[in-house]
Amino acid sequence: MGKVYPDATAALAGVLRDGMVIHSGGFGLCGIPALLIEAIRESGVKDLTVVSNNAGIDDAGLGLLLKTRQIRKMISSYVGENAEFARQFLAGELEIEFNPQGTLAERIRAGGAGIPAFFTKTGVGTDVAKGKETREFDGETYVMERGIFADLAIVHAYMADTEGNLVYRKTARNFNPMMATAAKVTVVQVEHLVQAGEIDPDHIHTPGIFTKRMIVCPAGYEKRIEQRTVRKRPAAAAAGAESLA
Repeated sequence: MGKVYPDATAALAGVLRDGMVIHSGGFGLCGIPALLIEAIRESGVKDLTVVSNNAGIDDAGLGLLLKTRQIRKMISSYVGENAEFARQFLAGELEIEFNPQGTLAERIRAGGAGIPAFFTKTGVGTDVAKGKETREFDGETYVMERGIFADLAIVHAYMADTEGNLVYRKTARNFNPMMATAAKVTVVQVEHLVQAGEIDPDHIHTPGIFTKRMIVCPAGYEKRIEQRTVRKRPAAAAAGAESLA
């Protein structure tokens, strides 16, 4: 069959298993593969190691999998918006591997590029470097970090063609592109699907060779916002705008 599947459950059929490593794209709630996360929750798989910039919030994103205790370990850089995550971690119920955000991004990119390890100055002399190999280059100390290659990557794209070529939009172009390259199977939820050849090749962020399966987000799909912050309009500017109406 082609790469396009009818829904998230079908796209993940035969892929999920207990104890697997999953890359989950997104930055906060921006660019998260929410439909695929929900399908993982409904599947009941457990003992998961999830690699993600963050842990979602209590009622959305990876917070759903934390609530059902399907995640055994998180490899992340920021988890400050999830009270359930904090509770499980402080109670010793959840294993966590913290990474500086740039290091996490590079570990994933390295995994996709077939690079088993690399050296970085970030984290030297801190808890991040504990238990890791260090080495000196040109008189500076560096810590070794391992690349991460997952069993499954779930990502969100703004546009795709039927061959699986992907385009991301704005902040959603964060961890999604590198995760798409760094897994045995990459499953994508996409907002807009077009026919092969309709995307300008210069605009493609992820080549279709990395995409194994896709689903199309249904009409009315809601993209959540963690915290909506708006600037109050100055009274004078508002009054002036009204006078011109």
